[in-house]
Amino acid sequence: MKNELLEKAWAAHGGLDHWNNFDRVHATIVTGGQLFEMKQTPQDSTPREMTVATKYEWASVTPFGSADQHTDFTRNRIAIERSDGTVVNARLHPAEHAEGKSLDAAWDALDRAYFNGYALWTYLTTPFLFAMRGFCSEEIAPWREGTETWRALRVTFPTEIASHSREQDFYFGSDFLLRRHDYHVEASGGFAAAQYVFDNVTVQGITFPTRRRAYMRNEKLLPIHERLMVSIDISNLRLSSCFASTPASN
Repeated sequence: MKNELLEKAWAAHGGLDHWNNFDRVHATIVTGGQLFEMKQTPQDSTPREMTVATKYEWASVTPFGSADQHTDFTRNRIAIERSDGTVVNARLHPAEHAEGKSLDAAWDALDRAYFNGYALWTYLTTPFLFAMRGFCSEEIAPWREGTETWRALRVTFPTEIASHSREQDFYFGSDFLLRRHDYHVEASGGFAAAQYVFDNVTVQGITFPTRRRAYMRNEKLLPIHERLMVSIDISNLRLSSCFASTPASN
């Protein structure tokens, strides 16, 4: 469902028609934050290669667990595979295993892989994923952040898409670029998060934030800066299609 704010956000990030020329987003990511220690899956600072599909929900990260392993994520299946395609471990309907538990309940390796898959797929395809079938959006009250006023879009995700929560809020600056993303992390007790995004780069005509900082947020929608749950630094962004690959840019 289109609306004026969403149309302007698409245009500011490079345009929906241009985005549709690509089938994959590739990036190098370095992640950290308190969440992974809480879930007993501590995250090191090793750079990892993230690849997501643009036209359907799929993601993969490498290395995962060891140098010759990667993940294979879709909504209904998460797997850890070796470079030769051998399946090390897999789980069907991974949301059923990850959700409905407390904030500090431990994740196993497949829970961690599932979280990585849906989260990075969402982040690297925003705001263009909202054009996919089943997404609904409406503009809600603006948010005042310091001296800026950000317009806000509330998006309801279809049940066919795995993500943090069904309802998520996205805040855009006066240039219509994304500034903040709010959600509940159902895969970790449903805690409320406010994720700030910044340091934009434009790669092959598409604009991406390269820094993401997700804080736990309070009942007033304010971030709790002492609770940095997830940090993501993104570099080496590039896009590709089924017909041609394009050189790295950042």
